[in-house]
Amino acid sequence: MTFVLLAVIVQAQGLPQEQFLIYNAQIVDVLTGKIKSEMALLIEGDQIKALGDFNQLSKDIPQSQQLDAKNKFIIPGLWDMHIHLEVQGLEEDNQALLPLFIAFGITTVRDCASDLGETVLKWRDEINAGKLFGPNLFTAGLKLEGKNSSWKGDLEIENETELNLMMDKQDVWAPDFIKITDNKLHGELFLKSIQAAHERGYVVSGHVPIDLTLEEMVDAGFSSVEHASYLNRLGYDQEEIVAQLKAGTLTNAQAGALYKGIFDQQKADRNYKILGDKGLYVTPTYIGGRQIAYGDEENHLLDSMMTKYLTKAFTAEYLKRIERLKNETPEQMKERKQTYQFNISQLVHYQDAGITILAGSDGAVLNALVYPAQSLIQELQIFQDAGLKPIDVLRAATINGARFLKKDKEMGSIDIGKRADLVLLDSNPLEDINATTHISGVFTKSSYLGRADLDKILSDAREAKVRLDKSREK
Repeated sequence: MTFVLLAVIVQAQGLPQEQFLIYNAQIVDVLTGKIKSEMALLIEGDQIKALGDFNQLSKDIPQSQQLDAKNKFIIPGLWDMHIHLEVQGLEEDNQALLPLFIAFGITTVRDCASDLGETVLKWRDEINAGKLFGPNLFTAGLKLEGKNSSWKGDLEIENETELNLMMDKQDVWAPDFIKITDNKLHGELFLKSIQAAHERGYVVSGHVPIDLTLEEMVDAGFSSVEHASYLNRLGYDQEEIVAQLKAGTLTNAQAGALYKGIFDQQKADRNYKILGDKGLYVTPTYIGGRQIAYGDEENHLLDSMMTKYLTKAFTAEYLKRIERLKNETPEQMKERKQTYQFNISQLVHYQDAGITILAGSDGAVLNALVYPAQSLIQELQIFQDAGLKPIDVLRAATINGARFLKKDKEMGSIDIGKRADLVLLDSNPLEDINATTHISGVFTKSSYLGRADLDKILSDAREAKVRLDKSREK
């Protein structure tokens, strides 16, 4: 099936649900961590209708609607649980990259708010309506912040009245979750923001203010920490530090210095367990730290996503970061590497403590060298290198995200009645998560895309980059 035909099918309205059969497949069950005994999968429209035997399921299915998987492995479509579609003026650049996620096997993304929030909400609705081709898109739209934050496009508040007004706006926009950050939002109002969003039925995620404990945030209705470095505070006397901050006997700078002292792993593990028992999720976003820490060892100007698919305007910040890295001393780069290695060392501790891990890249215009789509695949490899079993890495990029967004009854695993977002891999991801770099095909939006179709998406992305760059030449 060609990419052109896919677009026709996606946009078709009122047509009968077409059936598609995939057989001779090794179907990965992310719930049990095993290969399913069934080797055939029948899809009707965009849902999995049956799992079973080929001879039973193939009745009345035309040959043209059957695919011999040749004993390859099928996994649920991957989820990137932290991206940003951002920067006003780069709407075309961001939109042109949406199909790229599909080519990398990523059928669902969670946009964690930006200055393009209202536009992204429209893209979400257009994707759901079949008017725009891209991954399933869940978004926070615009995030809550304090007055005069450094971020553009925030919903800025400085009291409860403004908080309630902004939440009324959110109710109209209907974001899929609420994101709250701490650039200018102090702890007391941050906590009230969590409570307000939670009381209105939203899932709440965000950063961690220095003057709040994670436990009080979770107790107020906070569901996920974005960026695992915030959890490092749990290896220190966080409660005492926060108490002194609230009492005014400690400054933020002094608190920051205390958090650079000797890390107590046993204390951290006890605190991780408390939060794991309370149901906390974390999206580590390690790839950004890795790209910067090892920026002195890699040449991103040669044969990278930046040169192939991303426009000059999109990568302007990337180039600035590359130049800044050239001025860093060997000691500074060594320290960056040590910090990165320490951060990823905590991943297995989160897992053991019951904190649910979400795979997210933080890919964005403003996050230098964190390439859209590809960076999620790199994040999965980091998880495995850090000690997670391949099945736990796969869960972090599939069912865990669905559970976080309360969509696990309809997405996130290969089961009857769930959405047919599927990726066909050449090798077994339960043995090595690197299998996700070898994609044979993707089924999504009621259609199967073979390797040639995925390559066409990549080619279209390259052409879009050239076209947009040329349109901006003076």
